[in-house]
Amino acid sequence: MTTAPQQSADRPEPLWRPGEDRIARAQVTLFHAWAAREHGAPAPVPGDPAASYAALHRWSTAELERFWQAVAEWCGVRFSTPYERVLADRGMPGAVWFPGATLNYAEHALRTAEDPARADEPALLHVDETHDPQPVTWAELRRQVGSLAAELRRLGVRPGDRVSGYLPNIPHAVVALLATAAVGGVWTSCAPDFGARSVLDRFQQVEPVVLFTVDGYHYGGKRHERTDVVAELRAELPTLRAVVHIPLLGTPAPEGALEWDDLTAADTEPVFEQLPFDHPLWVLYSSGTTGLPKAIVQSQGGILLEHLKQLALHCDLGPGDRFFWYTSTGWMMWNFLVSGLLTGTTVVLYDGSPGHPDTAAQWRIAERTGTTLFGTSAAYVMACRKAGVRPGHDFDLSRVACVATTGSPLPPDGFRWIHDEVSPDTWIASVSGGTDVCSCFAGAVPTLPVYIGELQAPCLGTDLQAWDAQGRPVVDEVGELVVTAPLPSMPVRFWNDPDGSRYRDSYFEMFPGVWRHGDWITLTSRGTVVIHGRSDSTLNRQGVRMGSADIYEAVERLPEIRESLVIGVELPDGGYWMPLFVHLAPGAQLDDALLDRIKRTIREQLSPRHVPDEVIQVPAVPHTLTGKRIEVPVKRLLQGTPLEKAVNPGSVDNVGLLDFYEELARKRRG
Repeated sequence: MTTAPQQSADRPEPLWRPGEDRIARAQVTLFHAWAAREHGAPAPVPGDPAASYAALHRWSTAELERFWQAVAEWCGVRFSTPYERVLADRGMPGAVWFPGATLNYAEHALRTAEDPARADEPALLHVDETHDPQPVTWAELRRQVGSLAAELRRLGVRPGDRVSGYLPNIPHAVVALLATAAVGGVWTSCAPDFGARSVLDRFQQVEPVVLFTVDGYHYGGKRHERTDVVAELRAELPTLRAVVHIPLLGTPAPEGALEWDDLTAADTEPVFEQLPFDHPLWVLYSSGTTGLPKAIVQSQGGILLEHLKQLALHCDLGPGDRFFWYTSTGWMMWNFLVSGLLTGTTVVLYDGSPGHPDTAAQWRIAERTGTTLFGTSAAYVMACRKAGVRPGHDFDLSRVACVATTGSPLPPDGFRWIHDEVSPDTWIASVSGGTDVCSCFAGAVPTLPVYIGELQAPCLGTDLQAWDAQGRPVVDEVGELVVTAPLPSMPVRFWNDPDGSRYRDSYFEMFPGVWRHGDWITLTSRGTVVIHGRSDSTLNRQGVRMGSADIYEAVERLPEIRESLVIGVELPDGGYWMPLFVHLAPGAQLDDALLDRIKRTIREQLSPRHVPDEVIQVPAVPHTLTGKRIEVPVKRLLQGTPLEKAVNPGSVDNVGLLDFYEELARKRRG
């Protein structure tokens, strides 16, 4: 329901406020009352959900052990051996969670199949560009996982072995992840729109023993062959013992590859390896801003608890819900989406273009699948607004209770558009987190109002603060996003980082012992959160993060390019401008032919999402005194920050080069 007017200078009127019925039946409300009775949480404040949530949040961060024990009990986590304590060491990095406990993530993801009343309901709804949903029941999902897990064991896959997928967002990918987790293997995936070099930069680090691949995929109404890329991956991954072929385009398996259907045909009860809480579940990858992407290892137990908390308490998902998020297997949101199974929710998998055959595609999928939580990118919302799409008018979205967005901050106009064009009764959840924790730091709370341009609140168990450069907490001011207490899903380590130095440098260099994430945020005195974008140079297109180093490596192989600089700039209207600045070799010209080769190189070798919006010739690229390209100061200049505030002139090899970018920003502003 919409709110009654409560306008004032310091407390603006909410765009949306949940009704009393919604608040009463929300899982976080029920959890709060139970935790107050059983675990010493403060009692809810009658008639004041904002004060209730604030009290629960304070308790969840002050009493970490009691809070996470409560989450484990409330969500029915199955520990096959008991834990000695909840948090044995709270130091960061290196916090030790639930020592002594053993469990299995896949067992929890499939436990709904044990309920005879639900076994024949859909666990997955797969949608391709025909927009015709195809169900996979809980019983069938469990059977396929059991069959594939047994075959993986026959292939010699043991706990700790890495299993990789070069797959789109299809049921096969979910089965492969869960079968890998069932045997204690470590899953890792890339989307098939990644070029061979991008995939190898990731997979070569972790040395997989099995590779699941497709022969190609459909996107934008076209077939995209991937046979040649798969051949290159096989040649460059010497640790592979097996390759499993999934004929999405109908081509025969290459020589020596195993057939998917042969491995998933048996009626085999799954065997779930019982693993230590901190046993690796999967490897996700950072964008690779300063070199190879970081191979981020997250644990079976840590992800299980964090995702149960996030999906059940914050997203309010459970049996009867249908959970859609537009994503690819190369983005952490795919892993988060699959975890919807943990709550008994039906997960909607869409494999295709977000805008095919038209901009309204994702809303059509929501209608046809009965989606209740609709997740997408802020960029898609703004594209719909620009295209004049009217989802609430053109589609039956009566089951959509929540529209959630991530990937970049949702601009104020995006909030208004969802409210006006989807439904004024729709809960709008703009959320923000990171691949690094595979979860959200702030965002959805079903019992709180929604204010335009703001995330509802920090998440439970997350001691989120904004710090100034001196490490002092600030309120109602822009600061660095920091987390001052450990989360279970923080990485247990990076792969190939034996002394932990790369891990420490990534998050703990600026504030030792405190996680610094790399976002600018404001924590308001009303308890809401505003995200201002990256405080580093990660490139974020449609929610897919890539580092500048990937771009440089590809572009600078061209003989005409001496050096380059790529910047991703969040715009005030919610858009994203990604220019590529090129310093040409002597005698080279930035003509149409070179422009085409630059764009084609990035599209084919890296990702079509990261083709630059403009290619601009510059006299030279500025560097720090130690030879690093200056990215963040240039980004700040392009966002309109004055030169004297954007950079310390004494740290630049040729400060005069920055005048070009300041002038360019001035011209763009008009």
